[in-house]
Amino acid sequence: MIQYAAAVLLACAAAHLLLRHCLRRFGGVTGDVFGGLAETAATTVLLVLTLGHHAQ
Repeated sequence: MIQYAAAVLLACAAAHLLLRHCLRRFGGVTGDVFGGLAETAATTVLLVLTLGHHAQ
């Protein structure tokens, strides 16, 4: 159960870092940025859950 919470928290953190970078770099957000945020969060969740599963 802790693994799922960690996956969500890390996904939110990764998406937040990407959002900050895009805001600084582009001065705003577009639909492509929102799509990138969703893909980044989903990939982070999958990686955390996969790597956590192998560690057990």
